[in-house]
Amino acid sequence: MILNWKNSMIVLLDIAIAVYLLFAITVFNTPDDRSQICSKVVINILDNQTDGFLNNGEIKKLLEQKNSYPEGQPLSEVSVRKMEDILKKSPLVESVECYKGQDGKVYINLCQRLPVIRIKSNNGDDYYIDNKGEIMPHTKYVSDRIIATGHIQKSYATKILAPIANELANDEFWQNQIEQINILENGGIELVPRVGDHIIYLGNHTHLTRKLERMRMFYKYGLQEAGWNKYSYISVEFDNQIICRKGERKESNKNKI
Repeated sequence: MILNWKNSMIVLLDIAIAVYLLFAITVFNTPDDRSQICSKVVINILDNQTDGFLNNGEIKKLLEQKNSYPEGQPLSEVSVRKMEDILKKSPLVESVECYKGQDGKVYINLCQRLPVIRIKSNNGDDYYIDNKGEIMPHTKYVSDRIIATGHIQKSYATKILAPIANELANDEFWQNQIEQINILENGGIELVPRVGDHIIYLGNHTHLTRKLERMRMFYKYGLQEAGWNKYSYISVEFDNQIICRKGERKESNKNKI
């Protein structure tokens, strides 16, 4: 019994020493915010591979304007909540998360609003629509997005043009092929391609996917043989038919911005 008691004490003592050593290592290796300086700001724009407005320099500038860029500052004086509040006020930011790392760096993870189409209506409106169908204010930044011109009200832009722009943007072929959408007074929709001397007429916005697929097949099997500049106006308004018109394209329909 005495031997077992001694063995138990030895085991308990070993456990106590191990716990103490683990605690000591943790404490001595934990950076002290009061003395540690922010060595670097790591900015991660989660959708930076797309054509948005923001880059690392713009984010840094937004924080510097409010004297809240943390690099070189004691970590104890860095308010990541304040940084988040500043960045969230930008109309170009969708969401943001800021935090301090144990390596002395401050991290910024940010999602930006992504423009999919620029509206330049004949009533003077000039703004972008993002990928969620919401209006973005006109800014000094320029994005290489499709431009929509013509008779466009804001409700039409958000409800009709935004889904069209998203469908074009999500298809690599159409993203590279279409540079402009023109809305006629009667609501008809024209597409202006980058390649080929013609206008594509869709009619109204219904059955868009079917119309685009029919036009894609015409590109592949019709214009490849006849030549991309043979027709000036190609209509895919009606099912099961494509109506082509020869002659010079009306330049007034293109890039009327």
